[in-house]
Amino acid sequence: MSSAPTPQAVREIADGYAFTGPALDLGAVLLDGTAYPDAPVRIPLGVLNRHGLVAGATGTGKTKTLQLIAEQLSGQGVPVFLADIKGDVSGVAAPGTPSERTAARAAEVGQRWTARGCPAEFYALGGQGEGIPIRATVTSFGPLLLSKVLDLNETQESSLSLVFHYADGKGLELYDLKDLTAVIAFLASPEGKEELRTIGGLSAATAGVILRALTVLENEGAGAFFGEPEFDTAELLRTTPGDTAGPEEGGGGGGGRGVVSVLELPAVQDRPRLFSTFLMWLLADLYQELPEVGDLDKPKLVFFFDEAHLLFKGASKAFLEAITQTVRLIRSKGVGIFFVTQTPRDVPSDVLAQLGNRVQHALRAFTPDDAKALKATVSTFPRSSYDLGEVLTSLGTGEAVVTVLSEKGAPTPVAATRLRAPQSLMGPIEAGALRAAVDASPLTARYRDAVDRESAYEKLAARAARPAAVPTDAARSEGSSDAGPSEPGPGTEPAPARRGSRAAREEGAAGLLGALLSNPTVKSFARSAGRQLGQEISRSLFGTSKRRR
Repeated sequence: MSSAPTPQAVREIADGYAFTGPALDLGAVLLDGTAYPDAPVRIPLGVLNRHGLVAGATGTGKTKTLQLIAEQLSGQGVPVFLADIKGDVSGVAAPGTPSERTAARAAEVGQRWTARGCPAEFYALGGQGEGIPIRATVTSFGPLLLSKVLDLNETQESSLSLVFHYADGKGLELYDLKDLTAVIAFLASPEGKEELRTIGGLSAATAGVILRALTVLENEGAGAFFGEPEFDTAELLRTTPGDTAGPEEGGGGGGGRGVVSVLELPAVQDRPRLFSTFLMWLLADLYQELPEVGDLDKPKLVFFFDEAHLLFKGASKAFLEAITQTVRLIRSKGVGIFFVTQTPRDVPSDVLAQLGNRVQHALRAFTPDDAKALKATVSTFPRSSYDLGEVLTSLGTGEAVVTVLSEKGAPTPVAATRLRAPQSLMGPIEAGALRAAVDASPLTARYRDAVDRESAYEKLAARAARPAAVPTDAARSEGSSDAGPSEPGPGTEPAPARRGSRAAREEGAAGLLGALLSNPTVKSFARSAGRQLGQEISRSLFGTSKRRR
């Protein structure tokens, strides 16, 4: 901590962060290696729906910055979503461990450090991990996002959209990958081509490419991510009943604390295209379901999109346009998005232009490409008295260059900042504690077990099994599609087994109206009932389907 008088330059920067309303404390202004605790750097709570960027080289402290912001948001009653790529964010649920290093950092920035964890829920994609399973139906996921996962080109993406259009209109529910495979195989058959004649066609070559991509996806274990019960993104908006954090703990002194939703991704980190697109599905679904609220005193949710470069890499023009539109419009739904990546160049300029809050950790300039990235990063900041090229290469771990939006919406002065220490555990919690938290969650019973209802696969298999109900030529045409209701299981054998399991469940629930209404299968069915009326589903910017809560 400095005992010298605060320089005029520091005071001028601090004046730009002297907000009157509730704000998150990031740290203290840093000048020539000295932090000035009487010059705090803060983010107004009300501008967090204007989105943000946390960037920096590997090992510079980006994860700790996420943790610092997340725990203060929770204390202010704002729910948070965090993607845990490396498995080291789960500690947000546990109190931190006091240490000399933490005490020294707190003294340097004027922080009254108290160990404190946050209320948290732990999730895992498709149950691949210890967390509560998050699944999406194929119908809800939509053709645009699925094309990104399958790495399809724009022509193939257009053909997949045609498949969804057909299934929507014919009441063929696409719950899992088997359903989609069955519909594509049918549409590539002579009978299916006849049905598609009025709205377009699906070439055998394109169908083959998509079917092969689906087979690869399923062989990688991704089939577990698609199905029911579908995750209700309203679960991400929860707060505790009244466990209030005081101002020194990041709270506002009133109301419940925001639940921090941690999505475990270590089990799928070798499939970045898949998990990054699933994160976009969560955002798209929130955009579809939340009402317009305008600018609030505090956001309804702040969503941290880690490893953001994976989302944009190789994306089609339509996909990038949809991301840009979602980021632009979702702030009016009360949702803030923070993209987390290494350099601002990882984010398309149309998206970057909408990110009003910036926390830039150190960059390295060891190669010509690094030097270009550094120059490009400097150019994205407002003018300042700092030599940002020099500052950004000399920042230490836990230090960053910050500029945010003021309460009036104007950019604050650029501030080199020594950041506060998180009050929660800086590292993963023990595996046993994580399992205990998941077992104790009321959401576990709701989402743990996968459900398999009648859908497109069974309906097309049943259709193929009724040759007498159609003319002979059509019957032969339909029979030719028997080889492809799904890649692994041609014919009609799987359908009776699946119907039998449903019958057993229905028999066990007969007469128990209360149990039936509380059953997660029934709730999932009710949310998607609009899809089964034989009418085309209304879809959002990403082609994700609207659902009824």
